[in-house]
Parts: sequence; C-alpha cells; structure tokens
Amino acid sequence: MPNYQLVLASTSPYRQQLLNKLAVPFITASPNFDETPLQEETPVDLVKRLAIGKAVSCSVQQPSLVIGSDQVCVINDQIIGKPHTREKAIEQLTQQSGQSIQFYTGLALYNSNTKQVDVKVDTFTVHFRRLTEQQIVNYVDKEEPFYCAGSFKSEGLGIALFERLEGKDPNTLVGLPLIDLIDMLEAQGFEVL
Repeated sequence: MPNYQLVLASTSPYRQQLLNKLAVPFITASPNFDETPLQEETPVDLVKRLAIGKAVSCSVQQPSLVIGSDQVCVINDQIIGKPHTREKAIEQLTQQSGQSIQFYTGLALYNSNTKQVDVKVDTFTVHFRRLTEQQIVNYVDKEEPFYCAGSFKSEGLGIALFERLEGKDPNTLVGLPLIDLIDMLEAQGFEVL
C-alpha cells in the first residue's frame, strides 16, 4: 500500500482546526470546483456533490487521501447560505428563533491512487431558543458570524442561541464530521490511532 499523504480540500480555518484534533499530519489544498447549486437539487444531493467535487478537483502530486466537505443549513425547506453581511445574519437568526433547523454536511474521501471515492452525509439538528431582537443583534455584533452557515459559531458564543443539539458528532455542526472521517480513513488503511 502506498504511503498516502492526507489532504484537506479546504481553505477554511474551521475545518483545519477540526482536522488538527486528530493529530495527524495533513496539507491543505484549494479546491477548484463550481459550488453553484443545481435546480431542484435536494440538500443531501447538493452536499454530496460538492464534497465529492471538492475532493476530486484538488491537484495532488503523490498518492493522497483527499478530504472534501460541504455543509448547508435548511430553514423551512429552503437551503440557506452564509450570510456575508450583518443584516443578513440578523435576518437568518430571526428566522431560526424558536425553530428546529437541519444542517446537512457532506463528507467525501478520494483516493487519488485508486480513484475510489467514499461519501457520507451527516445530519445535525439545532433547536434554537426563542430569541429577542436585541439578543440576536448583540450576538451578531459580538461574534460576526458572516461566513458561517446559519449565522452562528457553535464552538463559540453561538452555543447561547440553542435550546439543545441533536446529532451523532458535534464536529459536524462546525463542518467536518470527524467520527465518519475516522471510519473512512480506516477503510483506506489509514489508522488515526
């Protein structure tokens, strides 16, 4: 079996921090993939396609296991993107107040040597507290979650927005399901422990 290099197909500092938890050496690569959703694409199909596309699109020079991941937030059956602005973050959190919101995170592991791709989707549910307008504004101004799906950082002050969390792996909510990734790596002969 070749000595595989581990590659994270992401420039996200959040995903890099998560992968660092596994204490394995890895490099990062910027995926070259169009992330535009297709018409009538379900959230599950979208995150699967994007995770695979990100992993496969990275150019690697040696046998590699390339990790691709993508996440969407779904509010009232609508896929919600990153807010990018203060106003949009406030609007998204106002919609989420008192609601249960689903996050779908696609995870792909691409073996550049065998061309094999393994893909999984992890679902996570966030149950929001009923939030006042002032609480939402205070949160957005303190944490500025403009580049986070759902307009919050669960690993930070965002935890104050929630009534409860429901899912297999808390890392999924940040954007990289580590429990699934460990299983996928082990199936490729890459032992984390």
